[in-house]
Amino acid sequence: MHNQHLIESEFPLTELKGVGPQTVIKLNDLGIHSLNDILLHLPYRYEDESIVDINTAADGEKITVAGEVYSSPQLSYFGRNRSKIAFHMLVNQVAVRVEFFNQPYLKHQVVIGDTVSVTGKWQRSKQIIQGSKFSKTVNDDSDLALVPQYSLKGQLKPKQFQKLVTQALELTEITPMIPDELSKKYKLWDLKQAIEVLHFPEEYTSLKQAKRTFAFCELFLFQLKMRMLNMKEHATGLSVGIDYDINAVKDFIGTLPFELTEAQKKSVNEIFRDIKLPIRMNRLLQGDVGSGKTVVAAIAMFAMKTAGFQSALMVPTEILAEQHAESLAMLYHNDVRIALLTSSVKGKKRQILLAQLAAGEIDVIVGTHALIQDEVLFQRLGLVITDEQHRFGVNQRKRLREKGAEANVLFMTATPIPRTLAISVFGEMDVTTIREMPKGRKPIITSWAKHEEMQIIYGKTLEELNKGRQAYVICPLIEASEKLDVQNTVEVYEQFCQQFGTEKVGLLHGRMSSEEKDAVMERFSKHELSILVSTTVVEVGVNVPNATMMIIIDAERFGLSTLHQLRGRVGRSDQQSYCILISNPSTETGIERMQIMCQTTDGFQLSEKDLEMRGPGDFFGVKQSGLPDFKVADIVEDYRMLEVARDEAAAIILNGEIDKPENSGLKNRVQLELNDMEID
Repeated sequence: MHNQHLIESEFPLTELKGVGPQTVIKLNDLGIHSLNDILLHLPYRYEDESIVDINTAADGEKITVAGEVYSSPQLSYFGRNRSKIAFHMLVNQVAVRVEFFNQPYLKHQVVIGDTVSVTGKWQRSKQIIQGSKFSKTVNDDSDLALVPQYSLKGQLKPKQFQKLVTQALELTEITPMIPDELSKKYKLWDLKQAIEVLHFPEEYTSLKQAKRTFAFCELFLFQLKMRMLNMKEHATGLSVGIDYDINAVKDFIGTLPFELTEAQKKSVNEIFRDIKLPIRMNRLLQGDVGSGKTVVAAIAMFAMKTAGFQSALMVPTEILAEQHAESLAMLYHNDVRIALLTSSVKGKKRQILLAQLAAGEIDVIVGTHALIQDEVLFQRLGLVITDEQHRFGVNQRKRLREKGAEANVLFMTATPIPRTLAISVFGEMDVTTIREMPKGRKPIITSWAKHEEMQIIYGKTLEELNKGRQAYVICPLIEASEKLDVQNTVEVYEQFCQQFGTEKVGLLHGRMSSEEKDAVMERFSKHELSILVSTTVVEVGVNVPNATMMIIIDAERFGLSTLHQLRGRVGRSDQQSYCILISNPSTETGIERMQIMCQTTDGFQLSEKDLEMRGPGDFFGVKQSGLPDFKVADIVEDYRMLEVARDEAAAIILNGEIDKPENSGLKNRVQLELNDMEID
């Protein structure tokens, strides 16, 4: 959530004293365009400048002390433009030497006999304070001991900014965001009081309470928005439920080459329950790699066909689209008309396909982003399924849905998303989770080896190849340079060629064209190649059941979620599969990651751990556009508060309290947020 609507102010910046055209430009540079932007430009941390007793201060600690200057300041210069000023002061009856670097002007401010305060790093053994701040005033109780640190640019100084905050607080009317009952229940402050203390904290207890109040406001407002969005999504659905042929669906399930797991049956039932209702389905289906989500999607699309509706399945890459189209064709045995639409389908062929789609002669279309282009029209679209679109924010998901004004929507992801992230990123959806693996699958055996053990790994790989199996070798992306990536991957490729012969080893990296990549992938799929050396491009959903070996080079460079996704490329048949992590981690975290990977194959357990270790911003590998942008709340640290906020938001909407006159300010605020998300 962007906080621009947490509060609203009528006044322009120029209403503030001391703000002329130049200051307005400086403020605009910081993204500050209104008084509420000033109030919401919160400190990023606080420095404790309360006076400490030097006798109890720890060595190396940053401290503030007060005392009397008892020696004249000595100024010395060394090198070009570098200087040091040193003097002695008496602190709690202890003689302390104080040194300031490159602040020669202090020579005239340090006067024998004055009582001053100094902030700096305490070197206990030398009895020296390396000063960073000198002040002729000593903090008494009326002064701020906790000093807010703002991110400001250029000439704008913290003191000057705080004066603007004081004026903005006087001029701004802040609507209470939390209903009275909830404020009392959770002992929360008034929002205005919380904002004031965040800018002018006096001690830690009140600062903590201000943060708690503000964080709850953010989370509660965000959850209300998600809940209202969910209602809106459902409300814009079909005027009648979809009436599919249950007997035909049961017959189709009977023709599948395997029995559905209990988790798959439960997922199918939840989807069918949504489809029958005269509201639009808006559901996220999440399941670990290889848990059988595609089959659930296939059954849902088959049901749509029996009711006379079309379905669209959108996936991130062409090769994945081709694989899905092939596997669906095998499951449907020509009972469903399937087409494939990617950017490779061009010219006459494309025109014919689009005409058939618009005429309703295609039941299921599988494709990439090409599916959301304006020229793609459906006769009667009833279900939109997108696979691995967790990289999309709320707005992009909305655009996909609008292809079929009344279509049901199902999102699928193989990234097991921790509860807190699911509530935050996909809060406007209902969530179905598959936590059970298909029968006959053996857990993948994961082990961790050091680089010096490569010979043993070559031997293990040879054993698998001799059984007629295949292997993946994954190299990490080196962020600093694409050139290094390619060089690194090529080196590993050459090492494997030396061991196993060039004709058996394929190479995939980011600098290759998509045609080249597809050609290599196809050769690997057809078992013309035994080993595929690749960067992480192989991560997304590629299915080669004959591959039983996954070797990940420099595994410490990957997050747990990515390692787990990569591991899921093997173990796709009834054969025992192996994942070998090659890593010489230099940090505790690196070692912990390797150990966790060897201990568990449960993606949900790993995802919770990953979120803990890396934080939400990095969880999805890219900066997630759907992640709410909170100023104080932290969805990892404050996950309990997030869940409470979600439950309270749901209750307020379900029992109609949101419509009470006393909550009109809150309702308008949420409405403004939702309007901001509308796409033109």
